[in-house]
Amino acid sequence: MSEWKAKRFWTSAEIATQDGGFAVRLDGRPVKTPAKAPLVVPTKDMAHAIAAEWDAQDDVIDPHTMPVTRAANAAIDKVRHQHAEVAQMIADYGDADLLCYRAASPVELVQRQSESWDPLLDWAAAAFGVRLHTVTGVMHAPQDQDALATLAGHVHKMDAFTLTAFHDLVSLSGSLIIGFAALTDYRAPEGLWQVSRVDEMWQAELWGIDEEASEHAARKECDFLAAKRFHNLAGAWKPSLFGQVT
Repeated sequence: MSEWKAKRFWTSAEIATQDGGFAVRLDGRPVKTPAKAPLVVPTKDMAHAIAAEWDAQDDVIDPHTMPVTRAANAAIDKVRHQHAEVAQMIADYGDADLLCYRAASPVELVQRQSESWDPLLDWAAAAFGVRLHTVTGVMHAPQDQDALATLAGHVHKMDAFTLTAFHDLVSLSGSLIIGFAALTDYRAPEGLWQVSRVDEMWQAELWGIDEEASEHAARKECDFLAAKRFHNLAGAWKPSLFGQVT
């Protein structure tokens, strides 16, 4: 039995102001989220991007080609209603941040990790007034609770759309600090993704490229860059909220 798939039923997608935001309409009919909530987003740019995704669909709708729509749905249906839980789940990455766990050897990898990761930890210390400490090995070493609370406070201040983007930036990279650096444009997202891949690139240099792992990493990179684009389209949470961030 073939799987049922939604098919295109509209001629054109357009945007309209609604409830203090911007909605997408298909031949005049408003688009709703999977939970049947109005798909109303905070900026005109995001609404245009969503409309473009709907217009780009062929006969059969493929949600995988609609990253902005999917992220907006998640922000409205899930993150908005579970904001505190999602914020804390992401903030907890700070207690096991990728950037803090270093190899003991070989010296070349130790140096590469230090060169790639220390500047981000230095930036975060200047930006937030707290420093995450590094350890050697993979065994969990708890961070200072006051430092974690400071970082978590900034996460909890994010609106639902920003937190949706931040969720992917942090979970895909494995680093709360990389997520913050992406949001504030401290570095280009492409460069930050490469920073998160230091260990994997080292292994590839030693043992060669695993095609399956490479394809998986490429998909994750696309999702990371899509999350940064979604944040830019949301246009809400600004670096100035940090106070010290430059």
